[in-house]
Amino acid sequence: MTTAVADRDLFQGVSDLLVRYATGIDQKDWMLFRTCFVKDCHADYGDIGIWKGVDAITEYMTRTHPENVRSLHRITNVAITPRGDGVESRSYVDLIYVFAETASGINAVGHYDDDLVRTPNGWRIAHRRYTMVHMSPLGRRTK
Repeated sequence: MTTAVADRDLFQGVSDLLVRYATGIDQKDWMLFRTCFVKDCHADYGDIGIWKGVDAITEYMTRTHPENVRSLHRITNVAITPRGDGVESRSYVDLIYVFAETASGINAVGHYDDDLVRTPNGWRIAHRRYTMVHMSPLGRRTK
């Protein structure tokens, strides 16, 4: 019974981290976003870019999510595997990114493969690899 409770607590902690990540970006709460990563994290988003350190990835996200952009990150299908002192996690992401003035943008779908570490302040991403599976344009809305 203790293992089942521990697993639920672990799953909830990792899920909370992933929701914090999505919320930080979508609400442009960059202080919240920073709490998702260890200071010396490695983030590899494939063709989008690679960043070393929380400062670098936060600067990129701040620049690419200005006030005139609305985004919606939906993170699902969270699977975790304990590894030593940490956890490996895979989660799916479905992103809508829209320019407010034109209602044009993109819909990107992919998955995150994360190496997570527990810190005194909760789970943090030490290494992330984003794999895009599909991307399509969103056109201007018509009435």
